[in-house]
Amino acid sequence: MAKARDIVGMTGEEVSAFLDGAHSLQVATLGKDGAPHLTTVWFAVHDGAILFETYGKSQKVVNLKRDPRIAVLAEDGRTYDELRGVSINGRAEVIEDNPQRTDLMRVLVDHHFPGQDAKSLDEMARRMAEKRVVIRVHPDKIMSWDHRKLGGKGP
Repeated sequence: MAKARDIVGMTGEEVSAFLDGAHSLQVATLGKDGAPHLTTVWFAVHDGAILFETYGKSQKVVNLKRDPRIAVLAEDGRTYDELRGVSINGRAEVIEDNPQRTDLMRVLVDHHFPGQDAKSLDEMARRMAEKRVVIRVHPDKIMSWDHRKLGGKGP
């Protein structure tokens, strides 16, 4: 008999589709005392990595410069049989240098502001890059679940 974990796990294509449709991501970094620091951010997937932006002086960035370990979670569902999610443990890269930062910021604004004209998106990315950095998450471990695959058989 198959274990529930084997049944609910997503395929690579399902993980990609789920992340493409998700809007926000919970991000956990480690504080100086080792306690988790948890926040929510907008994100995009680009070249197999999670990208998000934040202010360069944010606590997330301070934590990641000290210790690049990171965990992120995208989830959905209101009842047990609807729960879906992708959790990624990995290492964060803080991208502060232009033009790479502005180019990746453009990827993020393209993802979150569809339908905007190219000139507006370029300007938005340029302005955001003035005070913000891009974080690229390099995955070490990806875990996923889709309880809809249980066919309504909950706990």
